[in-house]
Amino acid sequence: MVNFEPFRYRLEKALQRSDGAKGGRLAYDVVLMFKILILQALYGLSDAQAEFQIQDRLSFLRFLGPSLSDRTPDATTI
Repeated sequence: MVNFEPFRYRLEKALQRSDGAKGGRLAYDVVLMFKILILQALYGLSDAQAEFQIQDRLSFLRFLGPSLSDRTPDATTI
């Protein structure tokens, strides 16, 4: 299994998210979102297709890392 943690610093630096002072929902992990983009590129998936495949395929969930009970991004978040 490939370790994507070395990318975390560069991804967080590139995104420059807000500090959360204004409230709102917690952001998804940057490495998780990066992995979703990789899956979309490899399989030619739209956002809606990616959402469906993440919920449908155990292999996608295994690659992304969350357990079956964790929430995953929906199509509008992707």
